[in-house]
Amino acid sequence: MKALVHEGKTGINGLSYREIEEDAPKAGEVRVKLMGAGLNHRDLFTLTRHKESDPPLIIGSDGAGIIEAIGEGVTNVKIGDEVMINPGLGWQKKSDSPPPGFEIIGLPYHGTFAEKIVIPAENAVHKPEYLSWDEASVISLAALTAYRALFTRGKVKAGLKVFIPGIGSGVATFLLQFAKAAGAIVYVSSRSKEKCEWAMRMGAAKAFDSNEDWSIALAGEKMDLIIESVGAATFNKSLDQLRSGGTIVTFGASAGDIVQFDLRRFFYGQYNMYGSTMGSGEEYRDMLQFMQQHELKPVIDKIYKLSDFKDAFERMEKAEQLGKIGFSIA
Repeated sequence: MKALVHEGKTGINGLSYREIEEDAPKAGEVRVKLMGAGLNHRDLFTLTRHKESDPPLIIGSDGAGIIEAIGEGVTNVKIGDEVMINPGLGWQKKSDSPPPGFEIIGLPYHGTFAEKIVIPAENAVHKPEYLSWDEASVISLAALTAYRALFTRGKVKAGLKVFIPGIGSGVATFLLQFAKAAGAIVYVSSRSKEKCEWAMRMGAAKAFDSNEDWSIALAGEKMDLIIESVGAATFNKSLDQLRSGGTIVTFGASAGDIVQFDLRRFFYGQYNMYGSTMGSGEEYRDMLQFMQQHELKPVIDKIYKLSDFKDAFERMEKAEQLGKIGFSIA
């Protein structure tokens, strides 16, 4: 089969679109003929985490397709079923944190940037009929991350004021859609005027330039819940916008891992802070049910052929996208 394989060099120079042997499903596994896949920031990070000396790896975590083979003992799906792939391995029940051994497909195991993939049967979830292949292919990792951060950790509910710094990424666009559907009042920031205008069209109460003074831009209004994914560059600015007793949830650190903040001010403010990463199989199904209930669809930036991967990676690296970048495979 054809696949996007990383080997021999770190970075994008280690990627090649080439033939690689396909696997047969073992007991409890299924093979999915992929119709499409989605690009995530995780795929950029994988290009440095996967070392030159490591075996060849098919990258990619998002995907959807058709079951074409099943292993012994599989009962939840059958050949011909249309499915989406939950990329989280070994985390089925909702819990405070992932169990030991939790992994995500695309590193260390082969991922979705290929014509086919073998996964545990429990990670194949029936595709809602209202979603196209392009839409279903780009949802999983970003939407699950957004769902757990917002609902399980942030406990969002109607009427809460929610702030999302850095609107435009796949996760952030899902956060906006999910929070609005839950009845929250949503505020966003971005360096891009286009992305701010999009957020307002999607129902944001306010969207402002990230380079502005945030306290002035928000007119001193404090937030009940902040979903923070940028990292060191914005963490303290976000904390300044939180009301006393409010909650901040962090799931990313694209602008730096190490943050210093005023601990005394934090405990006097009675703030709550939660970390979040991905989500369980139970939350994945809840997320799809929530999307179906509200007829939510992913915001798709652009769909590329898998052979045009360099253009897709370059677009994401420059943060030019609004929403999800996808690959058409079938």
